[in-house]
Amino acid sequence: MLLFPPPSVASPVTYEEANGPSTSNTTPPQRGRSCGRIHGREESRSLSPGSHDGRWNTEADPDLVPNVPRFTPKRTPGVQPPLTFGKWSPLDICSQYFDEEVINILCANTNKNAMRNLERGRKFTWADVYPEEMKKYIGLLLYMGVMDLPKVRDFWRKKTLFHVPFPFPATVMSRDRFLAISCNLHISGPMEDAENDKKRGTEEYDCLHRVQPVLDIMRNRCMSVYHPRQNISVDERMIATKARIFFKQYMKAKPTKWGIKLFVLADVNGYTVDFKIYTGKSKFASGKGLSFDVVTSLVNRDYLGSGYVIYCDNFYTSPLLFRHLHQLGFGACGTCREGSVGVPSTKQNAPSKRSPRGSIRWIRDDVLLFVKWMDTREVTMCTIVHTVYSGETVLRWQTTEDGQKEKVPVPRPTAVQQYNKYMGGVDTSDQMLGTNSVHRKTRKWYMTIFQHFLDIAVTNSFILHKELCAIHHDKHMTQQNFQELLAAQLTGVPLDSSPKERCDHLPVPVSDTQDLSQRASMGRRCCIRCKRSTPWKCQECDVGLCLQLDRNCFREEKDWEGLRKGGSL
Repeated sequence: MLLFPPPSVASPVTYEEANGPSTSNTTPPQRGRSCGRIHGREESRSLSPGSHDGRWNTEADPDLVPNVPRFTPKRTPGVQPPLTFGKWSPLDICSQYFDEEVINILCANTNKNAMRNLERGRKFTWADVYPEEMKKYIGLLLYMGVMDLPKVRDFWRKKTLFHVPFPFPATVMSRDRFLAISCNLHISGPMEDAENDKKRGTEEYDCLHRVQPVLDIMRNRCMSVYHPRQNISVDERMIATKARIFFKQYMKAKPTKWGIKLFVLADVNGYTVDFKIYTGKSKFASGKGLSFDVVTSLVNRDYLGSGYVIYCDNFYTSPLLFRHLHQLGFGACGTCREGSVGVPSTKQNAPSKRSPRGSIRWIRDDVLLFVKWMDTREVTMCTIVHTVYSGETVLRWQTTEDGQKEKVPVPRPTAVQQYNKYMGGVDTSDQMLGTNSVHRKTRKWYMTIFQHFLDIAVTNSFILHKELCAIHHDKHMTQQNFQELLAAQLTGVPLDSSPKERCDHLPVPVSDTQDLSQRASMGRRCCIRCKRSTPWKCQECDVGLCLQLDRNCFREEKDWEGLRKGGSL
């Protein structure tokens, strides 16, 4: 246990509990002849692994200020040139991810797959898809993410509750053409897929071959156009699917229980910096555990630089990983599980269930700091960049002596406060990805991943849009407006100049005869509303309708038709 901090380190803040001073049975620190300097033997013991004396300290006990690596990123954090120069439209930003290279790959492989399906005897009309048409197809996918009708065919239906006077999809592409592209859309080459399938069961088999061409490009684009800030987080993400694939995962505690698991590195603003698709433990075979391999594969010093702080949950946190990150020049902080290898298991002076809310206990083991905090339940943290307690508090409900509930300040460790502030990067990203997502149920697992790539591109583009607006001091759009404008730019249909439908519902005479003597008999019909005789009819519907000042059946009928169609006149 550290008795007194050396003079070269600032004395940390201590805290006295509301019920009185700390009841720790430790001996008060004594100043010796060296004026506060720790003897060499004790200093060596305090800075070596496993140096704790087998008991938990309280927040009143002094702690060392950790030696945090200097933050030296490889590039200036934020949006990277050339996006920082001038103003960029949503299409310009999104093209940084889905550029001409990606569009050409999709067109070439989709045409090959369509030819193969025709040779197999499938019946559909096909013409080669070109880049401009593929962009329109992607624009319709984004539009469908905003509208979200039950079935794809509903977007082209006219006799439905959802029909609007301006049928956007029909002005861009026919329904049969859209469905034909959807059925034949392919990311990889069909011939290469067949060769890869022959290797199934061998080490040369690539289970992600069908998405590999775009997967590598997407990861590189996410890292190239944006550089994360100092605090980043690692967590898993689930893409909902029940396709028949061996790497499909089931996670009971997740909102999306069945799907494809991704390990994601995200900035605090929700930007997806990098990701890995989990296909089994065999792909992470360093022998140090899956969590160790995942974090070290996502955190690349050659790309990031040094001094970054990685936040993670108890699935990834381990003393072995944190010491390795410290050697690489990174900081780390995360929750940890009781009983894990390297986590102190001593019960001496540890908090119990009866400990008051806000009780803090800690043990420093070399560069690692383990902190226990009693909130609603006990929370255990491990960090290499924070001190135990710096005076932070949090409001919690507490029952007073007279039975009333009130919010009272409760001490909170620095690691917990910083963890709550910076750990939500992946969760923020998931929330933004779920807003107006293009994801739709499909039997093809690789199409599910392709849809997720499109969601990542749109969400990251929106985050870049907000960053650029902050640079130029402009007001940014909402995420929905951003996606609407992006869909309009991809399809080539401007939002502010929607063409009006031609109205053929005009009142015309029943008979155009010039003989006035014949109009009384031949030039009249029975009104379909009031059943009276009228010389007027609807040009489009060809039915009799009255058109008089005191009996305007024509307008009443057309107003009713507009309500039935869900539109307006």
